[in-house]
Amino acid sequence: MRAETGARWLLRPAAPRDVEVIAELRATVMRADLERLGRFDEHRVRQRLRDSFSMHYTSAIEVDHALAGCVTVRPAGDGQWLEHFYLAPHLQGQGLGSAVLHTLLARTDAQRATVRLNVLQGSPARRLYERHGFTLESEDPIDVLMVRRAATQPHPPPPEEPPTKPRDTHTPDP
Repeated sequence: MRAETGARWLLRPAAPRDVEVIAELRATVMRADLERLGRFDEHRVRQRLRDSFSMHYTSAIEVDHALAGCVTVRPAGDGQWLEHFYLAPHLQGQGLGSAVLHTLLARTDAQRATVRLNVLQGSPARRLYERHGFTLESEDPIDVLMVRRAATQPHPPPPEEPPTKPRDTHTPDP
């Protein structure tokens, strides 16, 4: 599939070799927000990913055959929990995050699943989630908990992507 960048992307199952690369990506992507909130710790930012990484529910995002990000969608209570959605900084703001999120939400909608996520206060990612139907559920000085109920109508492709399917080699079990 192509995002607005023109880059070809796909979701594939995460592999053990991805953990450290994704831990580094997380540290890079989250650094500014965590520093702004007074919460950045060089070791902890990586260790939290290592401790909660689940290959079973995590997809690696590849762009032009290179690891460019990841996303986890796992069962949680009455729905799904979306977490660890990271994209390399040079690919942010170009439609890739929207294309990936659109693909994932089409799956959760097919399951009629409510999706929840947590985003840091002040993070630009919140606007992405709001554009895709997430709304505020609760918040504190650090975290914003957002929720999205399953859509009842099929999703048209977002404007920045052609109506083709991504090469998806990974579909986590519900």
